[in-house]
Amino acid sequence: PPIQNEAIVRPPPPIQHAPIVGPRWVPDISKAKRYAVRRAGDVSFAVIDWWGRIRGLHKSRTAPSASVVKVMLLVAYLRRPSVRNRVLRSADRALLRPMIRRSDDGAASQVTYLVGARRVEHLARVARMRDFRFNPVIWGTSQISPRDQARLMHRLERYVPGRHRRFALRQLAHIVPSQRWGIGRAAPSRWALYFKGGWGGGSGWVDHQVALLKHGLLRVSLAIFTYLNPSHAYGKQTLRGVAARLLHGLEGAIGRGR
Repeated sequence: PPIQNEAIVRPPPPIQHAPIVGPRWVPDISKAKRYAVRRAGDVSFAVIDWWGRIRGLHKSRTAPSASVVKVMLLVAYLRRPSVRNRVLRSADRALLRPMIRRSDDGAASQVTYLVGARRVEHLARVARMRDFRFNPVIWGTSQISPRDQARLMHRLERYVPGRHRRFALRQLAHIVPSQRWGIGRAAPSRWALYFKGGWGGGSGWVDHQVALLKHGLLRVSLAIFTYLNPSHAYGKQTLRGVAARLLHGLEGAIGRGR
């Protein structure tokens, strides 16, 4: 059944997006596809530009989420009726910070228990996800798709209560150095980067990343999934290669204008 006390809460004010007049840049889908199809394992991705146009490769293909689902757990926790309208306490911060910044699995399991499957699934419906399937018992095996996760990241602040948006973005901006691979190495320096990765215990089983990049009112989101990699190192290389090709020219675009 729907969660009634969430359904009647007024939605937050819309997030201001860039006007349609903006820099001339498009993600290099062709180069990213050519690179991806030459890589071992299954590679899929989706990218959304500041006009809201989505492109990609196997955008609807699902894969086990690993720790990427922790972004949804963070948002679902902050949307709880007992949390959304109050200042975060030290206990909240002590739980959420390690879950995102260093991808603490114990914290994620505790958040899953506190939030419950219904609230995570409610968030998926609010975000209009088409492919999401949550597994509350083994959350890392939840099924996600690039298109759903790219859309979530592109509109992330819309789903976080206003008073908690800064906190949520801060966690995603401060991933520990040892986990800042892939998009963390490929993102243009003048863009603010908010991202989360997921990996199969370092086995190469899955290596995923989801990200939001912001520069002023401009925003670009992407989700890159790799599945059945020969190794974790190989998966990280694939993530960086796809991200670098998709984001090629983004740094220079903001200096050129139209």
